[in-house]
Amino acid sequence: MSAFQGTPRQGLFGATAGFFVGFAAVALYGPTAARFREVMELGPMMVAFLVAMPALSGSLLRIPFSAWVDTTGGRKPFLVLLSLSVIGMVGLTLVVYLLYPDRLTTGVYPLLLLLGLLCGCGIATFSVGISQVSYWFPQKKQGRALAIFAGIGNLAPGLFSILLPIALVALGLAGSYLAWLVFLIAGLVVYALFGRNAWYFQLRTQGVAAQEARESAAEQGQTLFPAGSLTDSLRISARIWRTWALVWIYFTTFGGFIALTAWLPTYWQSYYGMTALKAGLLTALYSLLTSMIRIGGGLLSDQLREGGENTAILALFIMMAGGLVMTTASQYELAIPGVVLLAFGMGICNAAVFKLVPQEVPQAVGGAAGWVGGLGALGGFVIPPALGFAVHDLGQRGYAIGFIVFVFLALFSLSMAWILKYTREVPVTAAPELAQREAGRQ
Repeated sequence: MSAFQGTPRQGLFGATAGFFVGFAAVALYGPTAARFREVMELGPMMVAFLVAMPALSGSLLRIPFSAWVDTTGGRKPFLVLLSLSVIGMVGLTLVVYLLYPDRLTTGVYPLLLLLGLLCGCGIATFSVGISQVSYWFPQKKQGRALAIFAGIGNLAPGLFSILLPIALVALGLAGSYLAWLVFLIAGLVVYALFGRNAWYFQLRTQGVAAQEARESAAEQGQTLFPAGSLTDSLRISARIWRTWALVWIYFTTFGGFIALTAWLPTYWQSYYGMTALKAGLLTALYSLLTSMIRIGGGLLSDQLREGGENTAILALFIMMAGGLVMTTASQYELAIPGVVLLAFGMGICNAAVFKLVPQEVPQAVGGAAGWVGGLGALGGFVIPPALGFAVHDLGQRGYAIGFIVFVFLALFSLSMAWILKYTREVPVTAAPELAQREAGRQ
């Protein structure tokens, strides 16, 4: 039998590196939206859809690509998504080089939306990496491993929110996107060299039968195995109500994180008249803080009794407080602590949710991670237009009042977290094949 390749630590490194370069697309249009708005004469709603577009493909593609991990491991899905993102960046760079600024009119707007969709494919590597890392680590270590993966990967939008405004001054819009393209290609190469599947999938790729591969991988220390085919994984997880409770919570916190990372540059510049660089720095403060606190949230989830549920409840209260502060903030000195509260709440809760995924849906972790990561991240596409509508309908004061959406999202998510907590010991009604799969895991 061929020797195994990689270790859990190496598997975590490869997945984290690939996710870091792909997830940067969250900041694709946010820091540059002001330039597109000026030369193309875009309204608030058009700007909102532009900054949100990468999140659409980055969320919906998480569902099938995460489930694909259950059949082949994460390597192939990762490479496909990063390659699509490279294609999108090539197109965007060419458009800007050839058309900006004089020939960049509203007629080009649909093309920018399409290229944003392609670039956003890299965002979908999140759920692929979640599944890939989960298969490398036993459950008692998953909270820490997944928090490191997501926390470090989530730093990318914040860093790009700082670097892109600086690059705009030094390199111009076209040069900035060209530098981004080089970075993305380098990341694709790094993942191709270092990304590894867990041992079970390595054996299956070598032609080893499923049961024999499971036994051999278990001897190496692997404890989590896929439920079946891609379709099975999605179907099984979709029939478990806990999956949908987690979807809503993640829609609120991770979808909210993506939405604010894309929207805040516009908020700071349009509501408070800040420069692009200062707006980028404040957006980076939010994005980086949310990402770093996610690591602490994962550690907290591992340590507390009923850690996932209790951590999520605490975090959602913090997020709700931040949303209330933002709705009343008319000076940026008050808005900054509101954003910090949102960052703490969202970051901690994001970690708690993926501590809960393998616990609540062990029958089909890949499919559940796809539903949760995919539909949850869809908030990054849905929320910015809602914020843009508030501005369109209410004028300047809509920039503040629009944050009421986060208060209502947090309230409903709190109810979901409480239900998960107080029904944890109640057996979930399962179809016969689910019961058989679960019994096989014990």
